[in-house]
Amino acid sequence: MEILDLFKLIGGILLILASAEFFTNGIEALGHRLGTSKNFTGSVLAAVGTALPETILPIIAVVFFAGNKGEDIGVGAILGAPFMLSTLAFPLVGLTILVGYFLKKRDLAFHVEHAGLRRDLVFFLFAYSLALFVVPYESHNVRIITAVFLLILYGIYVYLTLRGESEDMEEAEHLYFSPKNPHPHISIIWLQVITSLVVMVIGAHIFVHGIEHISVALGLNPLLFSLLVAPIATELPEKINSVLWVWRGKDTLAAGNIAGAMVFQSTIPVSFGIVFTSWDITGHAFTSGVFAIISAFIVLIFSYINRKLFAVGFSMGILFFIYYVYLVITNNS
Repeated sequence: MEILDLFKLIGGILLILASAEFFTNGIEALGHRLGTSKNFTGSVLAAVGTALPETILPIIAVVFFAGNKGEDIGVGAILGAPFMLSTLAFPLVGLTILVGYFLKKRDLAFHVEHAGLRRDLVFFLFAYSLALFVVPYESHNVRIITAVFLLILYGIYVYLTLRGESEDMEEAEHLYFSPKNPHPHISIIWLQVITSLVVMVIGAHIFVHGIEHISVALGLNPLLFSLLVAPIATELPEKINSVLWVWRGKDTLAAGNIAGAMVFQSTIPVSFGIVFTSWDITGHAFTSGVFAIISAFIVLIFSYINRKLFAVGFSMGILFFIYYVYLVITNNS
């Protein structure tokens, strides 16, 4: 059984890697074909698409798994997504820049559109702080009002991102589903995007299923598993997509994919958790939220500093991730 679980881990990762390559290729072609900006393509189209695996997980856990276990898994998955994005996905972008610079594959400056990134981070910090520090202490009616407010807030964010100033998408590389056609029909582009998303979800679930057995064998409880372990798999699409884009010098798409996913995760899944769970955020769950906010705030601060130091700001979140893992291990040993 352990060997089978290992094969599931490897197979899930390979599916996610392959689908991420097809997805980034398809989403670039889609953004160019629809005439959307880089910010909207990265922060909305790519972010929402790759956020599907970790969005589906808590809904399934809460709706189909009765009792505290299902709620623990659901809440952990909801909180785990922003935590992984800010403390692991952002640092991967920063470290990729540094590695690319030392290998002379790219320059050290992070050529991101600052206005779009700052908008994403401000929306995330506001929405997630509201959910983390205010909602747990309010009545159920206030929670419902807050959940509706978060949904409206995301709608405002999408509108501002669509209307905001940003560079147009440049001509994309050849579409994998139509390599010989420089101008493939939009239906072919959509087919590649949707197919890659489906494979992404399948790969993530295979990975989670394999690592779940290993986590149970190690004695991790459901909340910690869903908060710390599962998001490593479900957030892989954002991580891999952004690394690929950074390596190719498409920094705005890379940053927007992660930051846009953070806005989505702090509004849509959080609003579901606020209404349909007890939303009792304490202990390790609360700590993960605080670390996510601090890491995102550090990136926001560095966005006002020299572009060549941007990679450092993106990478600092890894310190919070390492410390959090240390806390979990020492408190459960």
